[in-house]
Amino acid sequence: MNKEQLNDILEKHNKWLEDEEGGEYADLSGANLSSADLRDADLSSADMTGTDLSYANMRCTDMSEANMRGANMRGTDMRDADLSYADLRGADLREADLRYADLRDADLRGANLDYSCLPLWCG
Repeated sequence: MNKEQLNDILEKHNKWLEDEEGGEYADLSGANLSSADLRDADLSSADMTGTDLSYANMRCTDMSEANMRGANMRGTDMRDADLSYADLRGADLREADLRYADLRDADLRGANLDYSCLPLWCG
């Protein structure tokens, strides 16, 4: 997926979230967004099932209530991101930077958090 396509999806998703005309729910399931710059994006409630987000910049990104089951988020920068109520079951979060991230009520069952930098512990 190229940057223009991604920006179009994000724009339509924002309209969908605001219940505006031309809005469309973001379905990024299975997309390759490895190393993408998604800083400050609003991906709340988006479908990112099985998406490759490895080494992406997702600082301050809103992913609340998003479906990210089985997503590859290895090495992803998610500092200050909102992951509240997100479905992260089976996600690969190895080496991810989650400092200051909101993980309140996120479902992390089966997620791989090896060597991750978590909100309360980084080492």
